[in-house]
Amino acid sequence: MRDLLASWVAAQGARGVLVFDGEGTNERHGPLEVRWAKDADTLLERLAAEHRSGEQVAIVSSDTAVRGTAGIEVRKLASQTFLNELSRPSQPPPARGDLRDRLDPDTLAQLERLRRGES
Repeated sequence: MRDLLASWVAAQGARGVLVFDGEGTNERHGPLEVRWAKDADTLLERLAAEHRSGEQVAIVSSDTAVRGTAGIEVRKLASQTFLNELSRPSQPPPARGDLRDRLDPDTLAQLERLRRGES
């Protein structure tokens, strides 16, 4: 799950912090920082308060109290809502074609004649 989240954060061009309750080793996975705290909710609230004035902040938590105290400047999502967004199948980018793919056959024929020096 951490790798999936790290990939998603990187694809968004964002920075992320994943916070767990308990003790563990803080680590970094590209733009995703993994942190451990005795009280993850308190850390989430503090991080939102510290960063909401200078950057776009989103809190993902199923705890309504955490979402409620994050501030109006913060986007708040329930965990399941975010998981649905995270696992939504991505659409492949549209195939890139050149101008010939967008021109009708008559116009293409006229351009080809011009290219050859024919009128």
